[in-house]
Amino acid sequence: MKRLCNRLLAVATLTAASMGAACGTSAPASVAGFKQAVGTDLIGARGATAADQRKIDRTVVGICAAAVWSKAECSRHGEGRG
Repeated sequence: MKRLCNRLLAVATLTAASMGAACGTSAPASVAGFKQAVGTDLIGARGATAADQRKIDRTVVGICAAAVWSKAECSRHGEGRG
C-alpha cells in the first residue's frame, strides 16, 4: 500500500509539473483543475488501514475519471486485492 501511495503521489506531482510546463501562462488554472479531479484524500494516507485504502481508491477514481491514466492503467488498480 505504501508503494501505491508513493506511486500516486509521484504521478500527481509529475502530471501537475508537466501541465504547468506545457501551459505556461495558464498553469494555475490547470493545477486547480487537476486538484479538483484528484482531490485531497491522498494527503496523509499511508495505505496501512482500510480508511487509508478508501482514500487511495477515491484518488484513483478522480484520476481515472479525468482520463489522466488510460483505461488499462485504471483497471489495474485493485488487482491482487482479495
